Amino acid sequence: MGAVSGRLPDFPWDKLTSFAETARAHPEGIVDLSIGTPVDATPEVARRALADAVDAPGYPTTVGLPEVRQAVVDWLAGVHGVTGLDTDQVLPLIGSKEFIATLPSYLGLGPGDVIGYPALAYPTYEVGAALVGAKAVATDSLTAFGPETPALLWINSPSNPTGRVLPPEHLRKVVDWCRERGVLLVSDECYLDCVWEGEALSVLHPDICGGSADGILVVHSTSKRSNLAGYRCGFVAGDRAVVAELLAVRKNLGMMMPTPAQRAMVAVLGDEAHVKEQHERYRARRTKLRAALEGAGYTIEHSEAALYLWTTKGPDGPDSWALVSELAAQGILVAPGAFYGAAGNHHVRIALTASDERIDAAVARLSGQA
Repeated sequence: MGAVSGRLPDFPWDKLTSFAETARAHPEGIVDLSIGTPVDATPEVARRALADAVDAPGYPTTVGLPEVRQAVVDWLAGVHGVTGLDTDQVLPLIGSKEFIATLPSYLGLGPGDVIGYPALAYPTYEVGAALVGAKAVATDSLTAFGPETPALLWINSPSNPTGRVLPPEHLRKVVDWCRERGVLLVSDECYLDCVWEGEALSVLHPDICGGSADGILVVHSTSKRSNLAGYRCGFVAGDRAVVAELLAVRKNLGMMMPTPAQRAMVAVLGDEAHVKEQHERYRARRTKLRAALEGAGYTIEHSEAALYLWTTKGPDGPDSWALVSELAAQGILVAPGAFYGAAGNHHVRIALTASDERIDAAVARLSGQA
């Protein structure tokens, strides 16, 4: 029973328990800006679709409804300029996290294989490598692999935790490097709709991949763009042969998105009005919170996209746990940068996913008004 769990890193959020207790003790309550879970209402278009689909007595299919896969193709084309994709290049996912953690096992990777992911990264990439006993390499430099060729390379733009957006020339370089070496490139693009400054492109955009999905997968989620974290609706799209292999494995495992959730995903992918509305909510919160943090002596780095402010007091300032403690004393709970890699040891990740009232409370505390 313990053989698998012994290979995994400690679950990071358990380490925040004492700091959460400190923040909750604040006279006006905790402002939880740590995990980044959506708090605003699920859009009406999703709730209507879910209600209309509640009569679902039969098993769903792993491949998903044709309408789901077509909605993905249409959304990628209409919103993100991805051309040439067909429905047999798409699979629905029960949220993106389960897929990120289990992709190496679907691909048959194991000891002797190398899996690369960003130096500052969502911890689940490392978990996926650990589950199969593969070598995990956290780096932003392709030369860091030396003579080794990774079997799988993850990139994440816009980034969690930093909000950094990789420029098109860098994305093209990574695509070319992977294709030259036969490396499967998987781009986690869950924050592609959450851009505040500049523009973010999907790796499947023709300007990046040359109009071909060969050797590429992209992973997306509706959790943040549409407040559907509780519905567990995501998808993977890209290389036709790899998607077919994933389907074959996932069918045997019974990895099926519930039919009502599929209908909800069709609805939200076909409606941009709710996305724009939510985007503006987050923009207002971001503007207020950033100004308050900077006024309190913090520095915001990157953060041009995603739903976080990557915050520091400089490389010679407090480490990430000291920053967590400092903010917890004001009733504000944040995530230490150390959760995301050694390069985050002097940063904290501060989420925008709190109500207007809680964001205002954090602003008042940072400004010395509470």
